[in-house]
Amino acid sequence: MISDDAMAFCDHLYRCNSLEACRDLFKKAIRPAGFDTFACGEVDLANRERTVIYILNWPDRWKRFYLGSGLVNRDPIIEELKRRKEPFLWSELRNDRKIGVAGREALQLFQAHGWSEGLAVPLHRNDSQFGLVSLVGRDARLDGAARAALVTMSIALYEKARRLSSRMGIPLQIAGLTLRELDAMRLVARGNTDREIGRILKISAETAHEYVEGAKRKLKTRSRSEAVAVAVSMGLV
Repeated sequence: MISDDAMAFCDHLYRCNSLEACRDLFKKAIRPAGFDTFACGEVDLANRERTVIYILNWPDRWKRFYLGSGLVNRDPIIEELKRRKEPFLWSELRNDRKIGVAGREALQLFQAHGWSEGLAVPLHRNDSQFGLVSLVGRDARLDGAARAALVTMSIALYEKARRLSSRMGIPLQIAGLTLRELDAMRLVARGNTDREIGRILKISAETAHEYVEGAKRKLKTRSRSEAVAVAVSMGLV
């Protein structure tokens, strides 16, 4: 049975009209369970450059370390999506003999930064694409009911953030499209030509074309229609 807290969260989330409001609501909801930060986004295991983050609530210090150290390319949480389809805890990974050396070293780095436990909630979309809500805590306390409630709230957050990001927000990409390239792709999806994109963004048609071509390269696509299809699958447009 879903706890009253999860039901109340989903009710409040339904009325949120911005990613910032969703972030603040979720942060408050997970705090009693000992989790203090989280990320919510879309992961493509076949192409890491297609990873997008709808909401990132990490401290700036950890964000700089995660991106600057290359940990983004050997994150054991993301690697586990290849074989785990159900929610899992960091503590479960530590006890798993199938975790490789790089994964164990990454978990040790997480712990060295003060986070003792994490909960990953994957949402399977196709063979390589997953929605993912990843919670991190310094003093996490979970029983079965609390875990079920957090999973329910995480799924609701992902679905809401995905819908809002395509209409209102700009997703943060760990490695990929610039904001201008995202703007151009959204306009391509609406059927605009380079000239029309340039007029709307107040740039030249040539510059608009460069943004579209840059987006195609980063999305690993060959045509505009394929790029739009990928962008739609990622919740960008």
